[in-house]
Amino acid sequence: MQPVFVEDLAALAGQERGNVVMDAAGSEVYTFDELVRLVAQAVGSKAAVRHLPAGLVLACSRLMGSLVRDVVLTPDELAGLMANLLVSRNPPAGLTSFRGWLEQHGSLPGVRYASDLRRHYR
Repeated sequence: MQPVFVEDLAALAGQERGNVVMDAAGSEVYTFDELVRLVAQAVGSKAAVRHLPAGLVLACSRLMGSLVRDVVLTPDELAGLMANLLVSRNPPAGLTSFRGWLEQHGSLPGVRYASDLRRHYR
């Protein structure tokens, strides 16, 4: 099934805007914490979301990475998340509500693990 966000991207692709930064999908803006909690609720996860020191998060991610034979989280990725680099200062340009999509398709995310190392380097 093709995500509905593709329609948002296709509509935006035809609009000449020059050299700009644009939120291409979604009609809402979420912090990383809000996004994690929203997805957890949609998929029915009982996992607790906790804020931990960066060093402990990296140590745990290395442990998880060794279990799944992947790099789960890099120090640069964690620094970007902590600096809220996923949150744009611009208004979203997409029309599709991620919350609405999750309400309809909450059983899809997380069905199987997708390894970045396997996808890009193996």
